[in-house]
Amino acid sequence: VQLQASGGGLVQAGGSLRLSCVVSGRTFSSYTMGWFRQAPGKEREFVGVISRSGGRPNYADSVKGRFTISRDNAKNTVYLQMNSLKPEDTALYYCAARRHPWSDYVSRTSSYDYWGQGTQVTVSS
Repeated sequence: VQLQASGGGLVQAGGSLRLSCVVSGRTFSSYTMGWFRQAPGKEREFVGVISRSGGRPNYADSVKGRFTISRDNAKNTVYLQMNSLKPEDTALYYCAARRHPWSDYVSRTSSYDYWGQGTQVTVSS
């Protein structure tokens, strides 16, 4: 399984970006999909997660109301729409796939089986 994230870039504070993550293989609809980010010198942190069917998206408090996760199972793609971006959103953003059903631990990096290579998001003030 390979995950390819894209869509990062440089944007001014208050701007928007949409990240995409394409997953290889024919079992995309069986994965719970998460987004994480890692800023320099910091640990990788949870951003959001979406269930296999696209329902019950869940977000970190720091992005709630600004970021939206969606997925298109026909295209093997998960999206992260980021609005009202802030300088503190600057990080390398990763998508991740979890083979197992939803659990109370989907915000943990250890809950995911496959990871993409990351796409850089930089928000200038």
